[in-house]
Amino acid sequence: MTTLTWTDQLALNQPQMDATHQEFVDLLAETEAALPGPEDRLLALWDILVAHTVVHFKQEDDWMAATGFASENCHSFQHQAVLQVMVECGRRAREENDFEPLRLAVGELATWFPQHAQMMDASLAQHMAAVG
Repeated sequence: MTTLTWTDQLALNQPQMDATHQEFVDLLAETEAALPGPEDRLLALWDILVAHTVVHFKQEDDWMAATGFASENCHSFQHQAVLQVMVECGRRAREENDFEPLRLAVGELATWFPQHAQMMDASLAQHMAAVG
């Protein structure tokens, strides 16, 4: 399992984005810490992470739209795909008592997020700085 913790390497020098990203990292770490525990606690933490991610991704998508950062871009599509997987993992855990996809997704998110932040979000942060 790849444990993700907030570091200066993840910071993009865009305070609101950095605060949201740090919250995501902290919630993911809390969810990961619950993996060996009771499944109801794991699912509750997952639901909190998903709710955060909905707001997090909407915020970035809104920034892209407001600043003219190519609204039809792979950044937004990646948000949609990741969120769809997260929602499906929660659904399977809740409705089918199948926690394996959720457990796998925790580790995958810890691997995916730094790459996403350092490439996709960094480009958005630079664009936002350039357009004010």
